[in-house]
Amino acid sequence: MVEQNHLQNKLIKLLRRDNIELWKPPYTTEDNEEEKSDLKGLSDKYAAEVGFNVTQVEAALDDIRLSAIRRGKGNEAYKETGIATLYIALPKDCKKNILEMQLDIKTTDLMIKINEEFGLGIEMKLIFKGKELKVDKTLAEQNVKHNSKIMVLKLESKSKIIEEEKQNQMLKRSQKGFQILSNRDESMDPETTPYLEIADQKGNPIKFPSEEKKALIMAIGLHEKGRAFLKKKDYPMALCFLLQADEKFNVCHSNLLESVDNYAVLQLDIVWCYRALEQMSLLEDAKARLQKAEDAFLKCYGKDRERLVQIKGNSRGEEVLFLRLYLLQGLLSYIEGNENAAAEKLSKVQNLHMQLCIDSSKIAELMNLGYTEQEARLGLRACDGNVNNAADHICQRREEKEAVRRKEREKRRKRMDDITSLTQLGYSRRNAAKALAKAGGDLNKAFQDLLDNYSPIAAENNNQRLNNNEMVTEEKINQVVSLGFNQDSAEAALRHANGNLESAIQLLLHYNGNLPENLKAVGATSSSTPEDTSISSEEPSSSSAGSPGNSEDDPMEADLIQEVLADIPEHEEDYLDLTLEEEEMVIEQLKSYLERRNQSTG
Repeated sequence: MVEQNHLQNKLIKLLRRDNIELWKPPYTTEDNEEEKSDLKGLSDKYAAEVGFNVTQVEAALDDIRLSAIRRGKGNEAYKETGIATLYIALPKDCKKNILEMQLDIKTTDLMIKINEEFGLGIEMKLIFKGKELKVDKTLAEQNVKHNSKIMVLKLESKSKIIEEEKQNQMLKRSQKGFQILSNRDESMDPETTPYLEIADQKGNPIKFPSEEKKALIMAIGLHEKGRAFLKKKDYPMALCFLLQADEKFNVCHSNLLESVDNYAVLQLDIVWCYRALEQMSLLEDAKARLQKAEDAFLKCYGKDRERLVQIKGNSRGEEVLFLRLYLLQGLLSYIEGNENAAAEKLSKVQNLHMQLCIDSSKIAELMNLGYTEQEARLGLRACDGNVNNAADHICQRREEKEAVRRKEREKRRKRMDDITSLTQLGYSRRNAAKALAKAGGDLNKAFQDLLDNYSPIAAENNNQRLNNNEMVTEEKINQVVSLGFNQDSAEAALRHANGNLESAIQLLLHYNGNLPENLKAVGATSSSTPEDTSISSEEPSSSSAGSPGNSEDDPMEADLIQEVLADIPEHEEDYLDLTLEEEEMVIEQLKSYLERRNQSTG
């Protein structure tokens, strides 16, 4: 397929150069356009230039001629009847085929038509311009036009065809799981309720605005799910998740994507799937994605990888991404008929491959020291294959990661304590967390924000809050009074803070010893259960897909969270841990293509 596309693209360039139109005489008859004409003379002329034999060139020229004739007829028919021509890129064991139909039919009807016309009998997804066509919408609603190219993605596992409903259910569960995680934040107890952070190349958390962070977590989560299928070489399933991730990334702000390399890696992964599924004929989409990847790497890493070096100290680990980028670009260049560009990219790839290929005995040596295979491979690449330096590098990375984790644990625990302090002043945990986030972790500013924008809640019931009369003792009142506050204010503050001495004093200090009437009223109330009222709306505190609750309260939700977290790798550099075995096969493939062409033209 690669060679066939390469030959046709080269011939099209030559035909344009020589201003030859195969759909006109003398190459096509006036009375019967579909009748094969004698292209022998033209084939003899071009065979030496393209490096293929005359028979192959003649067959390719006739394919180009017939395609042009059919396209012309299809254009005329579309103008007269509205019946569009669609080019269907079938799975790799089939040839490309053509369907003619109205564009007001739904995607499900097109799937049925494809199975009927081509005798496939498969479950499928349809991909158009890098996006999955929605089954319940018409082709026209999804911007499918006359002469559009649609890719058929055959859904299967290693043992059997996956039912479409099962695949859809898997995708929906993953989306719901990552939606739950994206709505969780630091107000959750990290010991009992997992949530996701977005980190840089060294594991340090990156701060994003709340809504943008939610979108990014959803996109990265679906990407990781797709990568899990990539590792299993289940390319159809991988592509389904990767394209969903791409849609989520596309709603994020462009400046946000410059901070992380996930978007660039995603584009590489999608085109890698195209290659594995032998759909590299989707040149336009593949080229656009590789360009996006290259641009995103440039913005994220810097022109000379300087931003990456500043964060990590070196950029050697990320070179595997550029190896794959140049390799795919070289393959596309060859398919387009540009051998010189393909050879240039191949040269870059081979140089990188020599630098990044790791001696298996060195990996074994590090594993004998107690390091994992992944740590060994990443460490050796970071240290140019030096075992001793790699061991030191791995130890340093472990220490750095543990320091980051320890720092984050301490920060989260302090945040939990601060939230607890604010809730003891009568505010809901949700509002306390919001105020603390808004104040950048400053407890005093958060308290002021709560005072300005929220009314405290009274005790909800005896099971949820302790009785104020039991919490507020004469001893505590006397302690507060001894600091110079009057007895009424001291008692009201203690009731308001549920007997917490420190919180009561902080409240009194904030108001210079004179509590506002609304706080005195709350402090004096112990049996009523009014709802929390605020200037801004309060989200529900129950656990659901749209709100961050404790997963332990809902076993089904807990199972869902564990299911999606299983595909999140422990090592932050997991996406750089390529064995390069697949890449080696593609390198040899591209090398053989170019060598054959050189021999043929030489």
